Amino acid sequence: MSPVRESIVKGAVTPWRAVPDSIARPEYVGRTHAAGWDGGDIHDAETIEKIRISARIAAQALAEVGRHVAPGVTTDELDRIGHEFVLDHGAYPSTLGYPGAAGRPPFPKSLCTSVNEVICHGVPDSMVIEEGDIVKVDITAFKNGVHGDNCGSFIAGEGSDAARQLVEVTHEAMMRGIKAARPGREVNVIGRVIEKYATRFGYESVRSYTGHGVGPAFHTGLVIPHYDAAPHHDDVIEPGMVFTVEPMLCMGSEENHEWDDGWTVVTDDGSWVAQFEHTIVINEDGPEVLTLP
Repeated sequence: MSPVRESIVKGAVTPWRAVPDSIARPEYVGRTHAAGWDGGDIHDAETIEKIRISARIAAQALAEVGRHVAPGVTTDELDRIGHEFVLDHGAYPSTLGYPGAAGRPPFPKSLCTSVNEVICHGVPDSMVIEEGDIVKVDITAFKNGVHGDNCGSFIAGEGSDAARQLVEVTHEAMMRGIKAARPGREVNVIGRVIEKYATRFGYESVRSYTGHGVGPAFHTGLVIPHYDAAPHHDDVIEPGMVFTVEPMLCMGSEENHEWDDGWTVVTDDGSWVAQFEHTIVINEDGPEVLTLP
């Protein structure tokens, strides 16, 4: 089958979902911006174990939401499922209330749902998922003072051959990028590997949005590009570092723009996109994926 939906349009956004007072919030909730992070990207064993817990909750939440991606379901319903799962595990959904840039509104939902040509940061709303859609679900859990972040691409129904290939290649590109993240190398090697693999299939890797350091801060300032950025982004990978690898691959051009909601990012040419993301830690002998159920 071929994709049937021509383009994504905004739906109605419901009010913020409630979070019990007993669940600790990240420092940025209710503020106009997140506090700067100056604690570096190398964490001690105790902090890494805390991140492991948050990452596992995020991975389990992603799997639960993914099971509900189907034609006829709204993206707001996916948000409800993810929100309740994270709360049930004593964690806070990190995107809920995350400050927007330049005075724009905070993110109003507990996960991102980016469908088809939406690259990232799609806001769950009343839009109904259709047969063949690629639905990117990005969900992050905050517990014990640290975040665990991941994303997956799910096809509603059977999907087209082209959509299935895009999803499969994007996942493989992420895994190849992770495998390349070894101590002593520069972080730009990750993007070099991802982009080289993507171009074999005629895909472009999004340059505007990157992976990032994660842990006590949702975004630490460390940038992990998904394209060959050398000689820039030359931070050396070291044991104890925790960051995300989250390539976004496009069937067409990666050129993009943001909707006036201050969040939703779409391809200029309407080409479809897939994304996967893991939070990883660098051990002495190489990378370890933390976002596993």
